Amino acid sequence: MNTAYIGIGSNQHNPKYHVIRGIREINHLPKIDIQKKSSLYETPPLGPQNQPNFINAVIKITTSYQPIELLAILQSIERKHHRKRVKKWGPRTLDLDILIYDDIVLDSDILKIPHPEIINRDFVLIPLLEITGYNFRMPKFGKLIQYV
Repeated sequence: MNTAYIGIGSNQHNPKYHVIRGIREINHLPKIDIQKKSSLYETPPLGPQNQPNFINAVIKITTSYQPIELLAILQSIERKHHRKRVKKWGPRTLDLDILIYDDIVLDSDILKIPHPEIINRDFVLIPLLEITGYNFRMPKFGKLIQYV
């Protein structure tokens, strides 16, 4: 089994509902087991500020899906929540991002692992560190990430 961390966010149409529902839908998938989930965090939007705050979380899963398969499954869940990719950093009903997948470093047109902005986004980093024990070595960056 492989270990992956998934970032989850929403700021449209009852965002707390979409985040919680997204986690439940992931948990009911075959070949995926949720190991840990962070608290929910309310954060201001990245980019355009004329949109509602986000609800964010991170989950740790084990899975036998490969990264591209997992991405396709997560995107199908986003579509069920009527996710539309209209504007970069724009509002969204549900956003599911593969943050880390084992120690894999992947840089393709459709998927980058680890997610290149993890260390720059507190709304991802804080819930990630919450479930990893506030002391985590990041693949690719090769450095210990600590929250102080």
